[in-house]
Formats: sequence, C-alpha cells, structure tokens
Amino acid sequence: MKVLGLTGSIGMGKSTAANTFRRLRVPVFDADAAVHRLQGRGGGAVRPIEAAFPGTTRDGPRGRYVDREALRDRVLTDPAALTRLERIVHPLVRKAEMDFLKAARRRGEPVVVLDIPLLLETGGRKHVDEVIVVSAPSAVQRTRVLARRGMTPERFAAILARQMPDAEKRRKADHIVHTSLSRHAAQRHIRAIVRRLHA
Repeated sequence: MKVLGLTGSIGMGKSTAANTFRRLRVPVFDADAAVHRLQGRGGGAVRPIEAAFPGTTRDGPRGRYVDREALRDRVLTDPAALTRLERIVHPLVRKAEMDFLKAARRRGEPVVVLDIPLLLETGGRKHVDEVIVVSAPSAVQRTRVLARRGMTPERFAAILARQMPDAEKRRKADHIVHTSLSRHAAQRHIRAIVRRLHA
C-alpha cells in the first residue's frame, strides 16, 4: 500500500485537493477532523486539555467539549503553551492515523492519503512514501485566508509563524500541486498521480 502525505500551508488549497482524492476513491485520513473529534463532546483530548488549560472546556448536553476559540486564544501566541497542547494532541492523532492505516491495509487499499497540515514540521515525512505539497502565490494565499470568517491579519501571521515556509515545503516535496492556476489543472495533476500509483 502506498501512503501519500498531503500537506501545505494555510489557504493553499489542501482541502480541495483532499476532496479530489476522495472523488477518485482514495481513502483520506483528515488530521484536522481527527483533532475536532478528539476535542469534541466526549473526545479523548477533552480531559487532558482541561487539566493543562483550565477554563478552555465547556459542558454541553452530550458531554464536555473543548472551546476551540478559548483554547486558540490561550496558545496561539505562547510557544510553551502550544508545545504543551501538541504533546497532548499529537499522540492521540497519531493513534487515529495508525488505526486508519491498519483498516486500509485490511481492505487491501492500493493507495491512501494522510492529510496533515504540519506533516513536515512534525517529522511525519518518515511515515509516508511520497509527499504532495499544495502551493499558491502568497498574495493568493493571503486573500483566501483573510476572507475566512473570524480571521484577522494578526491571527494569520501567528499561524504562518508555526508553519514551515512554502518555499521550503516545495523543496521537500515529491509532487507540487499548484492551486492558483485553475481547479481543473490541480485535479488533472492529482489524477495523474493516482493513475501512476495504480498502474
């Protein structure tokens, strides 16, 4: 089974690329979705996050959950706090990823994708066979990100500070999917990658 690592900085079009793989019937592990589940009602990260960052969880009708905005405000500009949070969350996400891979191998899947925003920053390169980086010019990236609800230039800058620069990611990539040309061009590139791996 070939394991592809899909990554790219915020606003580069990674979610659109992941959806293209899904339409091609390639199973995709979404690390962000795994984090949401872990921090959601009854999730495995809720109790340790509350212990490390008191006041960042809330009671709901179906159980306690992490207030993501409160947690983000607590850690985004505090590197030590962010490191504490990553030590809680990353092992839990890695377990979910391993469960996904085991299930895919049992089904005999020829190709799977690990959609991980910080794949290269967190040493995930060693867990995949090939790395796909989605990329776009910085002006396009900035326009896309600042159009998101609740996003500010300050928050955008703080997120970028955590991420490896796009140029460095591209240097480490086996494939670069350019998302600013057109959606169809990016989809054609992804289809070509999948066809080669299925050949």
